[in-house]
Amino acid sequence: MSPAIHYRVAMPRPHAHLFEVEATFPAGPDTLDAVMPVWTPGSYLVREYARQVQDVSAVDEGGQPLPVRRVDKRTWRVEARGHAVTLRYRVYANELSVRTSHLDGSHGYFNGATVFIYTEATRERPHHVTVDAPPGWRTFCALDSEGSTFHAPDYDTLVDSPFEVGPHTPLTFTAAGVPHEVVVWGDSVPDADRLCSDMQRICEAQARMYDGLPLKRYLFLVYLTDKGRGGLEHQASTALLFPRTGLSSFRGWEDFLTLVAHEYFHLWNIKRVKPRALVPFDYSQENYTTLLWAFEGGTAYYDNLFVRRAGLMSAARYLARLGETFSLLHSTPGRRVQTLTEASLVSWVKHYRPDEHSPNSAVSYYLKGEVVCALLDLEVRRATRDAKSLDDVMRWLWRHHGDGDGVPEDGIEKAASTVAGVDLTPFFDRAVRSTEDLDYGVFAHVGLEVSFRVREAPNDKGGTPPRLKQEPKPKGWLGVTLRGAATLSTVPEGTPALEAGLYPEDDVVALDGWRVDGAGLIARCEDKRPGDTVTVTLFRRDRLLEVPVVLGQKPADAVWLQRVERPTDAQKAAFQAWLGAPWDETPGPA
Repeated sequence: MSPAIHYRVAMPRPHAHLFEVEATFPAGPDTLDAVMPVWTPGSYLVREYARQVQDVSAVDEGGQPLPVRRVDKRTWRVEARGHAVTLRYRVYANELSVRTSHLDGSHGYFNGATVFIYTEATRERPHHVTVDAPPGWRTFCALDSEGSTFHAPDYDTLVDSPFEVGPHTPLTFTAAGVPHEVVVWGDSVPDADRLCSDMQRICEAQARMYDGLPLKRYLFLVYLTDKGRGGLEHQASTALLFPRTGLSSFRGWEDFLTLVAHEYFHLWNIKRVKPRALVPFDYSQENYTTLLWAFEGGTAYYDNLFVRRAGLMSAARYLARLGETFSLLHSTPGRRVQTLTEASLVSWVKHYRPDEHSPNSAVSYYLKGEVVCALLDLEVRRATRDAKSLDDVMRWLWRHHGDGDGVPEDGIEKAASTVAGVDLTPFFDRAVRSTEDLDYGVFAHVGLEVSFRVREAPNDKGGTPPRLKQEPKPKGWLGVTLRGAATLSTVPEGTPALEAGLYPEDDVVALDGWRVDGAGLIARCEDKRPGDTVTVTLFRRDRLLEVPVVLGQKPADAVWLQRVERPTDAQKAAFQAWLGAPWDETPGPA
């Protein structure tokens, strides 16, 4: 067996936010090029992790200094002269996100791509990590370990195994015969027993779909913060960021469960079944694929569905959340500008780098991908008279590409057509390769129809029927989104605000001579009628301006899924096959 690469990670001064790292490479070439990744799998943005590396030095096996110099943004060249090389360096870690690293007096979290310098020549060799934790702190990682040393068979596995170090006592449960640990940082969980029970049910629902779990243990790292939400999937673990106050409400708890379901489903969908374009990972630059809509959007479709299948969400509540997703899509003008394949391909410069114009020029492959996968599921069910579903497509991909060889760029489409027994090219042409609005007619298969209404309040997310018994009088509509007190954050395409010349970053101070904040601006416009002209007073780059705006009529972009009035027996049966609930089930809370 080839000699292993050894790392030692210490954190003697946590308040300085500096990990102290040693990386030892066995004897080899006269010149050793040690490099840092510029991105981490699962987060498709070049983040330049080398910018946080400092104080790099090198010694040989006898401790004698070796010349080392930086040759580009991510590479350090060591004049090794055939010796084993130990690089010593420090990594600044003061960004608490699932894709970076964080060290302070309460814990240390590190994502491998941010900490471990490697060489391409030794990437396939075993990599071992010894963690020198402060007194009273424990180390948690999904890798096998002996004492404080953790073992990865190669660098890719190491990068895919984040570490959490701190004075934690983990929660535990077993799902499908596999032990699971939950390590929580930032606050205590309001109801730990309920949390473990609910997570267990979700994990077991997913295991049933795939007839077991593809690992021997799993680790959840949960970071409860003041704000922020997100997750990053790994081969045998995940890191989850969630607002601590969210677990105290029904909707917040539900939202956390969908986050758990999302990242856990990645065990199969992108960690083991992945785009061939990502095999192997190239850590030096962007890795392009047109399939993120299926791997991320498809996972987004399944996250709510698995909470439903676990019995933790009613069918009515599931349909309401799906309607909210449809509503968000229909309030995004960029859906008519960017295709799903392009959204996937250019995620590196679009999705992870949004600006005030992004809603007008782009669509999220998570968002539209979720809607498209819902439609694809129903298309397969309709084509096979409910004998098959998207579950069967996912299992087909698992059987044929679960060995890590990767799915070719046309592989999702071919798998779906194979399972459906019909050529689904027309569906993919419209849903994935065009900017046409989607065809929702397939919902009739399960006795539903997609309906649209006007949003009834600024916080109306759609998903539910109109609450007003009669048609409200038309309200004046400006069409902006706001940030802070009354700063315009986005001026969407097709709105009166854009046509009149309002700009993002304008600070609104008055409407028709009356001082307003953001809520007042919207309310006063809605007191008017479509076609009325109002005068918006604002500061633009410190200059006071007055802009006349002809108000429009608010669009009907709030979506909800309603049941057909007289469903057939076949529609009722298809509905139950899809959501696991009888057609006449009493609707749950929405």
